[in-house]
Amino acid sequence: MADASFHAFVKELFAGLGPVQIKRMFGGAGGYADGVMFLLIGDDTIHIKVDDALKVELREAGSGPFEWTPKNGPRAGETIDLGYWRLPESALDDPDEAVAWGRKALDVARAKQKATKPKRAAFKSADATATRKKKR
Repeated sequence: MADASFHAFVKELFAGLGPVQIKRMFGGAGGYADGVMFLLIGDDTIHIKVDDALKVELREAGSGPFEWTPKNGPRAGETIDLGYWRLPESALDDPDEAVAWGRKALDVARAKQKATKPKRAAFKSADATATRKKKR
């Protein structure tokens, strides 16, 4: 499938989650719902965001991780698990199953996003305090 038609397929497959946006990035694309990236598309394969519990479920469903091996740079030749696992084959033909997996992945992505926000907020707060002190 060409990128555009596969992206349309992904949007339709996960339509039960509400509007899904696909944004191109690097050699693939990311899938977003409510502004949160919960899936990764590479080589016409859908990978969903995971945590340890979801990895177990996906492994039982016959899935595996999306791994990337950089060809150059400081991590060249190292296999890196990016935290996304392949959507089970059975979900590709079953929108209800795909949406169920998508909800789980979206919950994981939201939890991970929420866990990183306090760090950013603390940094901004410290920055604002430093700025106020400079103005005095």
